[in-house]
Amino acid sequence: MRRDEFCKYLAALAATAAGEAVARKPARKEVPRETVSLKIWIPANPGGGWDTTGRALGKAMVEAGAADAVQYTNKGGAGGVIGLAQFTSSARRDPHALMVMGAVMLGGIIIGEPPVRLQACTPIARLASEYNVFAVPANSPFRTMAEVVTQLKKDPGSIKWGGGSRGSTEHVAACLLARGVGVDPKKINYVAFRGGGEASAAVLAGDVTIGGSGYGEFADSIQAGKMRALGITSANRLANVAVPTLKEQGWNVVIRNWRGVYGAPGISGEERENLADVVTRACRAHAWRQALEANFWTPDLLTGRGFDAFVEQEFKDLRTLMRESGMI
Repeated sequence: MRRDEFCKYLAALAATAAGEAVARKPARKEVPRETVSLKIWIPANPGGGWDTTGRALGKAMVEAGAADAVQYTNKGGAGGVIGLAQFTSSARRDPHALMVMGAVMLGGIIIGEPPVRLQACTPIARLASEYNVFAVPANSPFRTMAEVVTQLKKDPGSIKWGGGSRGSTEHVAACLLARGVGVDPKKINYVAFRGGGEASAAVLAGDVTIGGSGYGEFADSIQAGKMRALGITSANRLANVAVPTLKEQGWNVVIRNWRGVYGAPGISGEERENLADVVTRACRAHAWRQALEANFWTPDLLTGRGFDAFVEQEFKDLRTLMRESGMI
């Protein structure tokens, strides 16, 4: 065998041996990722703002890869206090549970003074804010909010206001409006519903004179001409919303409805941070941005101690507003 052929032969043997060595090397064992399943408690009936918020958040969590699956539980009534009580007892120390809450729940707690306390649960994050719109059915004789106010001053009980639970932001807004025009807020004839879906149905059916809710909850009916929007509780007009504010019509009634999430009682500081991270990731997802736009919500993310301080101040401010409006 010539020298050059012998060298080629040795090279081939070396390559074969190297290939066999690689083949015999055991493959690294893949460790399966733990499946993360979250539970979102919604203390309201389906169809309202809290329900929409909770389900939009869950969808965004899955899209962001922060959760593999989300389970929803609805339990409405008493401004969310019934759902709060159930969440507090059933989800204790569960690091994968979240409850939707917000300004409406604070109002329900202030008015109802229930034995269960929000402070028993764990603050996680504020998510978004929205403003309330007041609307009448399309066939209503009232064309403007000024006409409603005129009748309110003449006969307060003849105007039946519909909206979320007692103490909701639309309830507070109606009382502030009454107070601003010289009517005793205690004479407001207010009908409370367990969610925006029920309130919307009541307005469309003519069961109430005028209804209040987040603009997003009434938007479809307003745009379809089934409801007539008379005023909104923002300081300035909202983008892409052709509804005059109550303030520009001469009544200084400005109030926002914010929504957030709390964790279960008894979870650790690390578990709280994990949930805050999950929520933060979800709020960056495309699905959440779509929900903000579709529902006319304003992004308002706040976590950590800042959220703790915010809720504490909101309790104080809302209690003052409710006292000034004669609700408590």
